[in-house]
Amino acid sequence: MEEITNNSSFEQYKRIVKFVGSAVIVLVELAVYFYAWMNWYNTHMTIAFYRRGNWLIAGEYFVLLLFFHRMYGGLKVGIYRYWNLVYSHMISIVGINVFFYVQVVLFDKKMHNPTGMLVVTLVDLILVMIWAGVFRRVYRFLFPRKRLLLVHSKMPMFQLMNRIGTREDKYEIIKTVSIDKGIEEIVAESKTYDGIIIGDIPAESRNKLMKRCYALNIRSYTVPKISDILLRTSIELNIFDAPLYLSRNYDGLAWDQRCIKRLEDIVISGLLLIVTSPLFILITAAIKCTDKGPAFFTQQRLTKDGKVFSIYKFRTMIVDAEKKSGPVKAEDKDPRILPIGHFLRATRLDELPQLLNILKGDMSIVGPRPERPELARIITKNIPEFEYRLKVKAGLTGYAQIYGKYCTTSYDKLKLDLTYIRNYSIFLDFKLILMTPKILFMKESTEGFEEGKWEDPALKE
Repeated sequence: MEEITNNSSFEQYKRIVKFVGSAVIVLVELAVYFYAWMNWYNTHMTIAFYRRGNWLIAGEYFVLLLFFHRMYGGLKVGIYRYWNLVYSHMISIVGINVFFYVQVVLFDKKMHNPTGMLVVTLVDLILVMIWAGVFRRVYRFLFPRKRLLLVHSKMPMFQLMNRIGTREDKYEIIKTVSIDKGIEEIVAESKTYDGIIIGDIPAESRNKLMKRCYALNIRSYTVPKISDILLRTSIELNIFDAPLYLSRNYDGLAWDQRCIKRLEDIVISGLLLIVTSPLFILITAAIKCTDKGPAFFTQQRLTKDGKVFSIYKFRTMIVDAEKKSGPVKAEDKDPRILPIGHFLRATRLDELPQLLNILKGDMSIVGPRPERPELARIITKNIPEFEYRLKVKAGLTGYAQIYGKYCTTSYDKLKLDLTYIRNYSIFLDFKLILMTPKILFMKESTEGFEEGKWEDPALKE
């Protein structure tokens, strides 16, 4: 009980601690760059910047730091794991430093020695690693992991428990209890914990339990249902003396949104095809050197309104990989995958040829990932709402790819995809496009299926 009391005493200061922690590292990164600018690049400029110009450079760097750290999660102190936080900072720093080096070259109209920027990036890496390590210890001391009670329905939620178990630094499920025990008994028992997790239980019981937790100031974490996603993404109307939520329920996107999205797809896919053309040549050569078969392969996938199209990908498996096994998901150490295939899958480079699908109009840059008809039939049989994903075109990247993992269940991917469809905007598309490079090299985002340890309930026939 003493641990819970200490935890609660610091809880009210959590936002301040996070703000101070974020402010410290952002100001340190700004100071490192400004020192390099004043003592290296500005002194080598043909026409040096003076006071106002220097402050303008510092302000520009500061704004970009805030923008990209917020975009990639560099400010999510206390939420991300150590290496995820370091990685989020460094992908921002590398991108910003490259931008500022190019800017210096354009300002001065001559090439400059990039050593300064390389040193700045290396110093930032060291400082970020030290800061993340120190802050993690301070955060754990002030805010110990929360001891939770998990409320479930008839079936225990083993997958949710496994996910929460991966963040032992933040949460610990002490006990699980069935909703059949009774709401009042569960509420009484929950007072000895830091909070409760309300799992996938019947809606009536869930609503009662949520209200009781609110009335008694009990922290609760709720697993959303599909209906929750639809309600949360509706529009609030205040034209009456009572709240009203409007769900317009278009057949996908409105006509103006479809026009803008198509223009976005043509422009971005065309530019990316030009920029990545050298990669097409290198990857094709690498596959040919590994395996004498074709570099590309096509596969039937589903897009808007259930239309079937042929998706293009770089081949990462042996020829006729599914001749004996049929259409099955690839496991993490699948023997069918070529040596070069592991790299292509880990970095998502095997998806590059889909830029051609986007240019043709089969797909969009951003949207739900296209599923195979055979698997879609099985999933839809278990989750009828899975067809909601087909209200928009399939995408090269998507909400579920950014915020989910390769082994995220079909039901949870559906929730993420619905969140995107219901919240669609051109700005959300650009945000997801900018966030895509971050997940390319993150191991936890590309985890495969470990044989015998992972199973998607929706794939059971």
